[in-house]
Amino acid sequence: MTPGTRTLISPAALARPRGKALYWTVFTAVVVLFALAFLFPVYWMVTGALKSPDEVARTPPTLLPEHWHPGGYTDAWELMELPRHLGNTLVQAAGAWAFQLVFCTAAAYSLSKLRPAFGKVVLGGILATLMVPAQALVVPKYLTVADLPLIHTNLLNDPLAVWLPAVANAFNLYLLKRFFDQLPRDVLEAAEIDGAGKLRVLWSVVLPMSRPVLGVVSIFALVAVWQDFLWPLMVFSDTGEQPISVALVQLSQNVQLTVLIAAMVIASIPMVALFLVFQRHIIAGIGAGSTKG
Repeated sequence: MTPGTRTLISPAALARPRGKALYWTVFTAVVVLFALAFLFPVYWMVTGALKSPDEVARTPPTLLPEHWHPGGYTDAWELMELPRHLGNTLVQAAGAWAFQLVFCTAAAYSLSKLRPAFGKVVLGGILATLMVPAQALVVPKYLTVADLPLIHTNLLNDPLAVWLPAVANAFNLYLLKRFFDQLPRDVLEAAEIDGAGKLRVLWSVVLPMSRPVLGVVSIFALVAVWQDFLWPLMVFSDTGEQPISVALVQLSQNVQLTVLIAAMVIASIPMVALFLVFQRHIIAGIGAGSTKG
């Protein structure tokens, strides 16, 4: 602690046994409360699927299932056709991720390093779209995918209806550009002196140095498609092509509450697993653009 820093507890008080015990008691209590606030809804959802329908609707609710019914998960897997809808979601999310990674990275690299004419104007126009509510863009996007300009192709009930609009992500493009702006110029100039062209510099130098921010953009892209509901509901009228977010709502009227809760738990597992596996990369990418280097 640097001299002159003002804190709630002075260093002298914290050095005493009583002050130290009080500090760690309060700290532990706050951490436990926050952990319960975030984890208890997850616990309630997982155990709710193991209860009977009558027990789930009981007042007051039970903290633990009186009788365990694991069949709710198997019923959800079969009755709600989760493999098909999870597969649809995976295809849509993977395609949107690939399109976004390719085109957003190329656009960000161009605006950051190639510096085209009117680049600042273009960037300003892209960032201005962040001020437009997403709901205001739903109708123009729908009319566009229903009759694609110039080639007049209908993309409804096609994964391209999700992939192409996902490319227009101003936040991820700006995040990539800010990271590219802070890459050491000396390294890029050294590659150019060795004879590397602009595309070779991007592939061999910029992308390997950009793994943290590419990981963050990938997470944002996948989560955005996985949790989206309104847009897939509009463009996928064919129930066989609907993602899991839409299928859960469409099929919820014909199944028991416990089966629906079990389906929600299963639908949440891929994103939770993705975060647990790549959490170090996510944290590293969030702080990657905070300092020059």
